[in-house]
Amino acid sequence: MTTVRVLSALVAATSLAQFDCVPPTTRLLADSYQVTALRFATAPSYPTRFLVAGADSTRRTPLAFTVCLIQGGDRVILMDAGFYRQKFIDRWKPENYVRPSEVLQANGVEPERVTDIVISHIHWDHLDGADLFPRARIWLQRAEFEHYTNDSGAVLDRAIDADDAKMLASLRAAGRVRLIDGDSVPIMPGITVFTGGKHTFASQYATVRSRLADGTVGTIVLASDNAYLYENLEQHRPITQSLDTLSNLRAQERMRRLASNPRLIVPGHDVAVFERFPKPGHGVAHIE
Repeated sequence: MTTVRVLSALVAATSLAQFDCVPPTTRLLADSYQVTALRFATAPSYPTRFLVAGADSTRRTPLAFTVCLIQGGDRVILMDAGFYRQKFIDRWKPENYVRPSEVLQANGVEPERVTDIVISHIHWDHLDGADLFPRARIWLQRAEFEHYTNDSGAVLDRAIDADDAKMLASLRAAGRVRLIDGDSVPIMPGITVFTGGKHTFASQYATVRSRLADGTVGTIVLASDNAYLYENLEQHRPITQSLDTLSNLRAQERMRRLASNPRLIVPGHDVAVFERFPKPGHGVAHIE
């Protein structure tokens, strides 16, 4: 019996050794991503009072238009898709505009490689570019979709552009739209979406399990327009364009709890993102 026990112990030890031969760090990185903010245009001067509740009416703030590239394993994911239709360019006259698809190409990612796009909300500057990426699945809150449009592409609320509503209907007919049911939903390994920001009817933000500069794995929060600027987060000010400012503040508080560090909350339009995360530069910021 003693011999049997010894052999059993050796087998168990060998099994554990085989399991542990994969370094812990490697296992941690399995469902983690590199997150990069890509700036594709700038609005040089925008009234701050439309971004931060209670801001001085004389203040103006530059806006960065960005998409976030999330890469890991066989997934190439975007958080939001930017815009490209000429009417938006003519209306807003952004500086240094480049199509989001071309910004990705300049950073080594062909549009056909994008597997998924998480759309935070249906406003033109976040949704319009979705059809630039021909193989991507589109992830959108069901309540957001059903409030603003339907399978015929009708405009049910003026916040969605008519061409973008038709585009969504076309993508949905092609089987490429995934509608998400509610808050705190993991949509793929390492990525979870949350509602409550109330920038639109069911705007969402995302947490991403990410590889950080110090070699650890942490949680980044991609706020999109649920927090326009660092000023919203740091001064505890709701966004002005909100359907429910108290809900927006609660969402921002939740972002702080979700992020591994407050510095890892990325607001939707702040040019300072590219100053706080200066590498590699030239409108590209590794969030780490």
